[in-house]
Amino acid sequence: MSQINVANLTFSYEGSFDDIFENVSFSIDTDWKLGFIGRNGKGKTTFLRLLTGGYSYHGSISASVAFDYFPYAVTKTQKALPASAFLEELKTGCEEWRVICELAQLGEDADILYHPFETLSFGEQTKILLAVLFSGENDFLLIDEPTNHLDQNARETVKHYLASKKGFILVSHERDLLDTCIDHVLVLNRQTIEVQSGNFSVWWENKQRKDQFVIAKNEKHLKEIVKLKHAARRTSEWADKNEATKIGYDPVKEHDRGMSTRAYIGAKTKKMQSRVTQMMQRIDREIEEKEGLLQDLEKTVDLRLTPLSHHKDRLVNIRDYRLQYTGARHPVFTDVTFEIHRGDRVALHGENGCGKSTLIKVILERAGLKKFDMMFTEEGVCETASGLVISYVSQDTSGLKGSIADFCKNRDLDQSLFCAVLRQLDFERVQFSKNMEDYSEGQKKKVLLAASLLTPSHLYIWDEPLNYIDVFSRMQIEKLLLEYEPTLLFVEHDVRFRETVATKIVTLTTPR
Repeated sequence: MSQINVANLTFSYEGSFDDIFENVSFSIDTDWKLGFIGRNGKGKTTFLRLLTGGYSYHGSISASVAFDYFPYAVTKTQKALPASAFLEELKTGCEEWRVICELAQLGEDADILYHPFETLSFGEQTKILLAVLFSGENDFLLIDEPTNHLDQNARETVKHYLASKKGFILVSHERDLLDTCIDHVLVLNRQTIEVQSGNFSVWWENKQRKDQFVIAKNEKHLKEIVKLKHAARRTSEWADKNEATKIGYDPVKEHDRGMSTRAYIGAKTKKMQSRVTQMMQRIDREIEEKEGLLQDLEKTVDLRLTPLSHHKDRLVNIRDYRLQYTGARHPVFTDVTFEIHRGDRVALHGENGCGKSTLIKVILERAGLKKFDMMFTEEGVCETASGLVISYVSQDTSGLKGSIADFCKNRDLDQSLFCAVLRQLDFERVQFSKNMEDYSEGQKKKVLLAASLLTPSHLYIWDEPLNYIDVFSRMQIEKLLLEYEPTLLFVEHDVRFRETVATKIVTLTTPR
């Protein structure tokens, strides 16, 4: 076991006025299974790139181990080849027999190494890349969101596989995965970085307890500031009133007062003014301490939603539905039956390739919202209520380009309201001046979600909305859906989110 020491790390992107990291210092052991937690855009992937030497920085990072990063960049040329042909290109010194051993632990046959990489499922591709990653020795591994786009079965396999390993940093926003796989957390707070032992739930419990303590202490400071301000104002008024009596007096009413009284009044006033000054200094100290308390507090703002109420109770009716792409040997799915009623939150569930996104696209076409380039034959019933207004979030963010202003204009959104929602989802104001293609994947997903939240609709359809979304925002969205109870059809592989939000789960199976 050895240590990785980070000392006084400071980094900012060229042309940026803000530091991503500023004088950050901490140490971690290379035997730890470390979960990396933080908001979207706060620098998790950047930090992993710094460890691998991807950027120049100030400060020092010292380690006696080599770093390797997942996911590997697979080129277009490599994708046309079987993975066995380019293993060495992904990881220097990679031995095929070791990869085969790792694949066995992932529940996969070696046969997938000899098929063109691009013909494999997302799950099979991910398992190959993870097998390559863990095929080496003495590397400290940097694993960046390995379960995105994976179905539940593949996620379970990857989860148990990682739980059996050690010596890695895992970036993930999936609470179930973090609870199973890690024994320490590295947390990017608003102002600091901290390292704690335990899994996600242990850290979250500690954080909530710490936040409550900070909030209580802050409220105590606020009350003390109010008392001090009141006392200072009252003392100042007394001093001013007293000072006004130094010169001039009524000899009839104040017959016992002499000229020497003036000096006494002046001394008394000076003493009272000194007390006011001391109180103001104490107020400043209380305010400074109060502001320091809240700098690292991670707060989420309650989101709002304005769902529309349709005149019909049943919005979508699917009965004995079967779909097959033109030219395909087998149907995508058969015998699908379910209904969506007002207030239902229906989760489509199933392995990759079972037709979840395809069924969503058919529903969108039936409602007249969007036309997709799909050639297929169908049997059974798939119908939507007339006049149905749908708000759709696609799993694909590649079309997000240009400015926020252009995006709002194209979507007919109020730009100020849109930016307000993004701020509630923890967007920094500096992001509004950037082009959206420069956003992180999590930030792009938040753009799509914010647009959906601002679109009053009868039915919300979200296709994998939480890919890359940070854990704080996931909880924020969960709370929103439970509070406003919109009619929702969604695909999401995050187990805790699905179990918390869904009122009905529809499982699709691929015919064999």
